[in-house]
Amino acid sequence: GRAPTWYGFRLVEATGVLLLGGMSRRFGSVKALAPLGPETLAERAWRSLGEAFPHRLAVGKEADQLGFPFPLLDDGIAVRAPIAGVVAGLREAPTDVAVFLPVDCPLMTPDALRSLADACADAAVPETGSLPGAYAKTALPVLEERLESGDLSLDEALGQLDVRRVEIDEELLANVNTERDLDRLRALAT
Repeated sequence: GRAPTWYGFRLVEATGVLLLGGMSRRFGSVKALAPLGPETLAERAWRSLGEAFPHRLAVGKEADQLGFPFPLLDDGIAVRAPIAGVVAGLREAPTDVAVFLPVDCPLMTPDALRSLADACADAAVPETGSLPGAYAKTALPVLEERLESGDLSLDEALGQLDVRRVEIDEELLANVNTERDLDRLRALAT
């Protein structure tokens, strides 16, 4: 059947995937557990993905034992790189398209996340880079080959894929790398 439409836009059934893999070296503590308002960054991202998509996964390292209030899919690889989480999430997603949200992008809205899903060819990403981004299962061969060969740059992988660039408000893409970044977002979020 035809994909459902809403005001002329196709609505892609997608899976929201929370990427929890980083070590948070610059941050100084576990970024995913840092509070922003009444929620941790991880809880906030998990809620946004749930508001945007019917399916959700969280991908990270089981060995980190961070005790999240949702199930964690271990990416099954020793290396720490976003491409590992994208490959694991795409393999596990029950849909052809998955939208990946790093835990350190707490201002992304459900609408912005859905806009990535709706634009996805092999991938759909903001002008600023590869994440947050939507990736289709058609991208898996390229991503798996790069991961296996140690080419861990997701940005470089985009050069081998059919990618749509999506205009997303830069404020929504704000990234938390340091405590100072989080303090700035706390001021914005109030």
